Amino acid sequence: MANKAGERRSRGMIRRRGSSFQVVVYAGIDPLTGKKVHLRESVATEAEARKAVTRLCARVDQQRHAKTNASFKVAMEAWLRTHEIEETTRASYELYARVHIYPAFGDEPIGKVSTRLLEEFYAELRRCSVRCAGTPFLEHRTTEPHECRVVKHRRRPGRPPAGGYPPHDCTETGCQVVECRPHECRPLAAATIRRIHFAIRGVMSAAQRWEWITSNPAVLARKPRQPTPQPNPPTAAQAAQIIDAAWAEDEGWGTLVWLVMVTGMRRAELLALRWSDVDLTAGVVTVRRNYVRVNRQSIEKDTKTHQMRRLALDPATVEVLTEHHDRYAALCRQAATEPRLDAFLFSYRPEFDRPCDPSGVTHRYSRMCAELGIDSHLHALRHYSATELLSAGVDLRTVAGRLGHGGGGATTLRVYAAWVGESDRRAAELLAGRMTRPSKVAIPPTE
Repeated sequence: MANKAGERRSRGMIRRRGSSFQVVVYAGIDPLTGKKVHLRESVATEAEARKAVTRLCARVDQQRHAKTNASFKVAMEAWLRTHEIEETTRASYELYARVHIYPAFGDEPIGKVSTRLLEEFYAELRRCSVRCAGTPFLEHRTTEPHECRVVKHRRRPGRPPAGGYPPHDCTETGCQVVECRPHECRPLAAATIRRIHFAIRGVMSAAQRWEWITSNPAVLARKPRQPTPQPNPPTAAQAAQIIDAAWAEDEGWGTLVWLVMVTGMRRAELLALRWSDVDLTAGVVTVRRNYVRVNRQSIEKDTKTHQMRRLALDPATVEVLTEHHDRYAALCRQAATEPRLDAFLFSYRPEFDRPCDPSGVTHRYSRMCAELGIDSHLHALRHYSATELLSAGVDLRTVAGRLGHGGGGATTLRVYAAWVGESDRRAAELLAGRMTRPSKVAIPPTE
């Protein structure tokens, strides 16, 4: 025992710093940098310092200390390089890291990222997404030199007049004003904070496996509750308005909106459809893949649940798609080419070899609904399809299958619980309608 105690004292050093004592214990070589790792602690008295030496040496002997002083940023970059995730998820994690995580504790040694630090970080994000200090400041649009207020005048196309543009009223002309605005605290959505938490927990789990740290503080950190879904589908009257407006713009655009409305497909699934996925004779469309744009690159990947599904089409939809294929065949004849089975259903290119841009489709739909005075977005059509089916009494598993929800309908039930209740009432009325209520028996009056 005496030898061990002497060995521990030789591995540790006590030095006086002002009115306190600092303890330094050697803990090995950093596997990343090759530099020596030391554990440090400051105490008030020399007796406490001797106890600290023994405690820190025991921590080193039991391998209960961080093996590296690498920062959290280094650990997260290493995790993103080695972790097997979808490219879309990787892009989201890189964005969260750059905007939220690195400014908060990216340079902090990963061994010092504690549960308390994480919970305080989540609390700050719930208060303000940029974690401001509470003092007023101007939110600039860019970090480059710029004018904080610019008026983009609306001009007629073509060359400027020789004498210059005449004076005009910017309000009547519709000139756009772009300016940097004072900061307003906006909380980050609970769902976004939860995704940030999952990324941090993944990084800490990897660091624990690599023996950079001894425990994962993110496992104990409390994350925000999962928000309750609040779908807001358009009404039947609004859906009719949307279909009419889409067809008035363009027959191809009308077909796209129609197909989303009757099938409930996700945007990425719809844009990935090729004519080889559509069987007009059998009235079936097969959903096999997603089409997404990540970092300006086009990617085709598996569906969200990594499962193929087949959707039955009603006669009206078969007719709509038949006319859409006839238009595609006519364009091919004009270009002196043959229709191809691998051509995409929806494309802005004459060869139909590349789908429409996902963001462009979303923005076009939003602009169309804004002109109609309807508050809606493209994903709301998926909600419309689901709620209409549930309200009509279609069973939950069938609806979940058409939407591509996993878990045997658990997700569908969680998102559309209100409409499932309405379907349940219809079922109760159906059962009651098949039964005959017995006649009332007169109750004799009591004396």
